[in-house]
Amino acid sequence: MRQIKAARALLGWSPTVLAAAAGVSLQTIRRLETHAGQAVGHADGVVRIVAALQSAGVEFIAENGGGCGVRLRQGRQPETIPLEDLNASNDE
Repeated sequence: MRQIKAARALLGWSPTVLAAAAGVSLQTIRRLETHAGQAVGHADGVVRIVAALQSAGVEFIAENGGGCGVRLRQGRQPETIPLEDLNASNDE
């Protein structure tokens, strides 16, 4: 699901930061990002990844004739939290 990689790029997040934010393995992120089309893997992992990206301000755009995509919510600037500072207290 290449939207995950695009969303991560919008935020300036590394695969490691996304994995930590979503509570999934780095291998899960890599597997999802290299697969075109529908997301593959455990549904719970995909849900957690999407939720982490959405809480950081990413909007997923469905196929609408122009292709699927991602964007940041209006007024939302990319922000990064150092990996060592990621914890439940800075979840949105």
